[in-house]
Amino acid sequence: MTTATAKPIPAKQLEKKLAKEPHPLRRMELLDKITAHYIYTYTEGALEYLAELEQILQEWPQLDLQLNYHYHRAVVENQLYHFQEAAQHCLDALILAEEQGDTYRRVELYIDFAGIQMNLNRFADAADWLDKAQKMLRQWPDERLSSRYKCREGFLQLHYGDLSAATELLLDADKSILRLSPLQLKDHFFLSLIYSGLGTVYERSGDMERSVEAYRKVVKTCETTGIQARMDWHYLKLGAGLMALSEYEEAESFFEKVLHLGSQAGASARAGALGNLGYCRFQRKRFDEALDLFQQAEDLFKTKPADAAAYNFSIIEGWRGRLYAETGQTRKAKEHFAKAVEFARQNEDYKQISSICRDVAAFYAARRDYKNAYEFQLIYDQMAERYREQINQQRLMELEVRYEAEKKKQEAEMLKLQASKLQLKALRAQMNPHFMYNALNAIQHFITSNETAAASKYLARFAQLMRRSLEYSDLEFIALEKEIEFLEDYLFLNEKLRFEGRLQYRISVDDDIEEDISGVPAMIVQPYVENALEHGLRIKEHGTVEVRFSLFDEDTILCTVEDNGIGREKARQMQKASGYFNDHRSRGTSITRKRLQLLHQSKQNKGIFVRIIDLRDESTGEAAGTRVEIKIPIREVSGRGE
Repeated sequence: MTTATAKPIPAKQLEKKLAKEPHPLRRMELLDKITAHYIYTYTEGALEYLAELEQILQEWPQLDLQLNYHYHRAVVENQLYHFQEAAQHCLDALILAEEQGDTYRRVELYIDFAGIQMNLNRFADAADWLDKAQKMLRQWPDERLSSRYKCREGFLQLHYGDLSAATELLLDADKSILRLSPLQLKDHFFLSLIYSGLGTVYERSGDMERSVEAYRKVVKTCETTGIQARMDWHYLKLGAGLMALSEYEEAESFFEKVLHLGSQAGASARAGALGNLGYCRFQRKRFDEALDLFQQAEDLFKTKPADAAAYNFSIIEGWRGRLYAETGQTRKAKEHFAKAVEFARQNEDYKQISSICRDVAAFYAARRDYKNAYEFQLIYDQMAERYREQINQQRLMELEVRYEAEKKKQEAEMLKLQASKLQLKALRAQMNPHFMYNALNAIQHFITSNETAAASKYLARFAQLMRRSLEYSDLEFIALEKEIEFLEDYLFLNEKLRFEGRLQYRISVDDDIEEDISGVPAMIVQPYVENALEHGLRIKEHGTVEVRFSLFDEDTILCTVEDNGIGREKARQMQKASGYFNDHRSRGTSITRKRLQLLHQSKQNKGIFVRIIDLRDESTGEAAGTRVEIKIPIREVSGRGE
């Protein structure tokens, strides 16, 4: 699965063309190209052009441009932290991509949607979308999309607390992207995500030097390519890392860059930059500036929800306490240390409480107030112990989440393995030996009767049926068109060789089903067709069987096998009397039922998957045949199968 990567025309040139273009269709094409560049480099401009594109699309609908519109809106809204809106546009784009059969865009959207779900803290949903992407990438490998998938999966493992797995995935994604040529703007965007993720991994591991190195790569990547998305946080993270290494002067330069972004920086990022900048000034003995910056940060944090603000208020009050302690303003120092502890207690932030108590203990010890110093040292020890317990509990929760995620994967693999084993059993019990014996005997009769043309024709169809049966036994899913070809061969040979013209059959497929890419479990329908022939039509003078495929929902095909046979009750009476075909019948359909149950279970579907309906004559009430409705799970395949 590949896509062309032509070098983009500079956006400014496209804007000049747009200014002179009156025709709506050509304007839409230009708007689409401009927004494709601006979604990463100039979000405000992207929104402006997307608004015009949306307006024209209402009068001049174009499916491909509608898809791009929703895709671009999803990217922009996600970068503006409007995650719900981003999710909706992503779903709208997915619907259009599925309608158009655009496999590359579908996988791309799965990967991006997983990122949005993580931003919404819906990590289980993110894992499901990534699983969909991975399955499609197995069928249509593409290094560009694979690298993006690894990046998202790395962030998921980072959430689970598996730093080792996250590091491996992110480094692998980095190598994969750097092998691509040429690099698209979105590739550079993913590189910035990768380096940001690595920065977080190293930060959590306590390796601040490597964390800072990773954040430098983020900033360099974005500044070199003009990517403005999340630049406020990238500068903030790099500055905070440098601040942790006591590189205060350089840290200040990045906090100031956040502030210079103006409206392009979010309120939280600006508040963080102001507070951190104030701390750097405090460390450099510029106390008045520090206090002014602390106040500006506090004013901005007041616009945030109370729970989120309490943590930041606690940090600012702690810094104020340290500043006043250092400048000898004891009363103010005590006052602000007390406020810091109060805010920290609101969120049960034992790490922050212990940190403040340590500062307060040092404050009293410096003033030889050893009684208060001792008391706060005891509180520090208690809070530090509670923080360790909190960390252990968090690690246990992370392990539990990782365990559940791994368990889910293993269960899916186990279901797949069980389905494969049942598939082999189904193959062994697939076709009634009487059919094969009768077919071969009929072909032999043509040979001995010197009807070589007929013998050759039927032998070729029989060999084709056997070859397909063996070939498909190695595949879990095959394209629906292959399943239909298999049924055609099977019914043709029954009609000509076994029923000798007493059988008519018909196979139909709804127009909204794409037979070449809609994959169904291999040879899943044949046992039910065989049941119709053996139990319903074997003794009928003129029998008919019809197989219909219709779309039940986006993940399921409804297959209906209907015959005009003698009905189930009379068939049971005959079986009881003769014992004919009873063992084969129970094995063939029961194994197929188990296969369907496992395949639906792997998709977390519940319900009845096979329904048998007795047909009756409306006037006499007598048996008029049987209808079997089979709900078959589908997945996209490449044609031959998987």
